[in-house]
Amino acid sequence: MDFTGEERIAAPRDVVWAALNDPEIMRVCIPGCQNIERLSPETFEATIKVKFSLLSATFHGLLTLSNVDAPKSYTLSAEGKGGLAGFAKGSADVVLEESGAETILHYRAGAELGGKLAGLGARLLDSTSHRLAEGFFSDFNAAVVAKMAAG
Repeated sequence: MDFTGEERIAAPRDVVWAALNDPEIMRVCIPGCQNIERLSPETFEATIKVKFSLLSATFHGLLTLSNVDAPKSYTLSAEGKGGLAGFAKGSADVVLEESGAETILHYRAGAELGGKLAGLGARLLDSTSHRLAEGFFSDFNAAVVAKMAAG
């Protein structure tokens, strides 16, 4: 399951970049994120609860930054275990494009699920993954704009 999208954010690229690397902003914006902690400059540990139709699962895992080209782009990879529900893996290539006083955040994301979750069907998994990605980037946009307004 792969999908792409973009968000136009009313903030300069360096502000957007800093927010993409801020664990508190990530915690607020990742749908279902219960906690997130920075382990190193490139690694975060997170607990995220995800609802797939009638089934929900709590994943414990790592978020890793790679291919970092500050303040332009990086790849965010995630891998988590959800106990009996299975596992989830995903990644998003994020590119920040300057556009006057705004930044256009482009993303290409993909996800893979295994275990009981894989049995739910590709259509449901695709729609859930797409909804989660859109939710993150939309919430991220709002969080950055709010932070800019607060000063």
